[in-house]
Amino acid sequence: MSNDPLLQPFQLKHLTLRNRIMTTSHEPAYPEDGMPKERYAAYHAERAKAGVAMVMTAGSAAVSKDSPPVFNNILAYRDDVVPWIQNLTDAVHEHGCAAMIQLTHLGRRTTWNKGHWLPSVSSSRHREPAHRAFPKLIEDWDIERIISDFADAAERMQAGGMDGIELQVYGHLLDQFWSPLTNALTGPYGADTLENRMRFPMDVLDAIRKRVGAEFIVGLRYTADEAQKGGISPEEGLEISKRLAATGKIDFLNVIRGRIHTDPAMTDVIPVQGMKNAPHLDFAGDVKKATGMPTFHAAKIPDVATARHAVQAGLLDMVGMTRAHMADPHIVRKITEGREDDIRPCVGATYCLDRIYQAGDALCIHNAATGRELSMPHEIAQADNKKKVVIVGAGPAGLEAARVASERGHDVTVFEAAADPGGQIRLTAQNPRRREMMSIIDWRMSQCAAHDVTFQFNTWAELEDVTALDPDVVIVATGGMPNIALFEQTNEQPNVVTTWDIISGDVKPAGTVLIYDESGDHPALQAAEVAAKAGATVEIMTPDRTFAPDVMAMNLVPYMRSLQDKDVTFTLARRLLDVKRDGNKLTATVGTDYSDHTYKAEYEQVIVNYGTLPLDDLYFDLKPLSSNQGAVDHEALIAGNSQTVTRNTTGQFQLFRIGDVVSARNTHAAIYDALRLMKDI
Repeated sequence: MSNDPLLQPFQLKHLTLRNRIMTTSHEPAYPEDGMPKERYAAYHAERAKAGVAMVMTAGSAAVSKDSPPVFNNILAYRDDVVPWIQNLTDAVHEHGCAAMIQLTHLGRRTTWNKGHWLPSVSSSRHREPAHRAFPKLIEDWDIERIISDFADAAERMQAGGMDGIELQVYGHLLDQFWSPLTNALTGPYGADTLENRMRFPMDVLDAIRKRVGAEFIVGLRYTADEAQKGGISPEEGLEISKRLAATGKIDFLNVIRGRIHTDPAMTDVIPVQGMKNAPHLDFAGDVKKATGMPTFHAAKIPDVATARHAVQAGLLDMVGMTRAHMADPHIVRKITEGREDDIRPCVGATYCLDRIYQAGDALCIHNAATGRELSMPHEIAQADNKKKVVIVGAGPAGLEAARVASERGHDVTVFEAAADPGGQIRLTAQNPRRREMMSIIDWRMSQCAAHDVTFQFNTWAELEDVTALDPDVVIVATGGMPNIALFEQTNEQPNVVTTWDIISGDVKPAGTVLIYDESGDHPALQAAEVAAKAGATVEIMTPDRTFAPDVMAMNLVPYMRSLQDKDVTFTLARRLLDVKRDGNKLTATVGTDYSDHTYKAEYEQVIVNYGTLPLDDLYFDLKPLSSNQGAVDHEALIAGNSQTVTRNTTGQFQLFRIGDVVSARNTHAAIYDALRLMKDI
């Protein structure tokens, strides 16, 4: 029996949880037609078979038709959900893991122009800034039907074999009633007393208990401190917690601190990289101490040491490591096997959540198998035939290729022109807030070292360097360099510098700076931070109707907080057409895609962010010598089969390029390129 606090069992009512680690409720947006089908089950089963004690599925499953999903949620109001829930539950139970599900009515945290086009409802007429729909002020008959909807949904989950349910009471309808900031009602559900504000959640709880009985596990994930003036204070939150415990109808408390009505507020609840780890852990411990209830919590607990402290110090009974399990679903197995150093770290990039809030599906920035369990392996199988693999480039694409190839058992050599690995991630990590991104590189270097990958740094590989090793497979992952041509212009613009120049420190910001952002990704905002902190007057210009669309909601927050008190302006729907030098100034000609209007503006420095151009000379040098001449069988790649293209019968090796040496994309794309190609080499 292990002495590790994290590996001790926990008794939750009649349910014995095998350790203290869980994944908390989150919606990866994998449902199909509102149902948690095979992909959904495979995602949770991967974590279950690796040892996690409990998966809290959904985030959240909708109980009513006027709670239309905003990011492809499970539709718990439909009877046909039951067999799919049973399939999900069975997939998790098969591996000794408990399965629960979170239920909700979104209230105003949704919109009216989805699903059945029913008006959103709330205890407030104010719209939620994040979702922008003005709700109908809820009526008595709405309250009655939604209470019944919750009970119906709970009964469906019980019929589907779930071990229990969790009610979502932060930011959604139940919380909108009990927060003084969002309750404009009068009468028994009104804002005048805490008892009245809590009445609706309590009525829902009573209805659920009558339907599912006393033995079925029911808990709440709720905010016990809204961290905003006029909202639920820590003192009132503790009082709410005590009242919940005193009902005798709740089996656990899952504690949240903060609000989620705006992107900045949600980012404080679910911190991104550069923000403090486990910021609300001690407060969750206060709730546990005040109530004596089984207490769960998750908020940027990315590492085993923090999780272990949370249990050992008596702050929590169950630790939520949800994003951490997206990065590595095998955390518990690796702890059990004494392999904590092998855990793929969560870097807090929050690519997962940001994709969901842009109507995508959850993907981990550096584990391309997450969410693709039906087609991509988390554990790499040995190859039948061992090959000599040469990889050029030690950025994220090249290192992932090296990791996978070496785990396959191949003999791997990596050439890298720089003195250190990392590629563009090393540049990204120049921003102290984004330094965690280097763990993407450090982890892969550690894995490569464990599998005897040979590295040759400070080596600008030429054709002869590669062919001298007599490779069977050559992977070109040389990345790209900044593009300094303007849109649909063939010549580079000589009067501009790049965001890379500013971020790296190779070029110092001038006094008045234009940052022209054609790409909409991180480098423009990183350069803006550098320039603004240096005292420059900064204008960020984009031809798009929004700025930095690829940075996405939660990752945008730290940039905006950094820039708010500085001399920075944002200009939308303007296209940079030309830059001419005029003495010691630059004159920019600016137009727009919406008309023929143009104007001129004067700056001391123009900085351009327009993606990268592939560093592909070596690829084209090697192409005539290769058997496939660089060709990729897309059908085989998508189906997960080996590459067998032959275009040159005298070719000496297979040749492929991955990542930005193909075209400018992002870190996840580069890593996915490498994984899905190399797993079959």
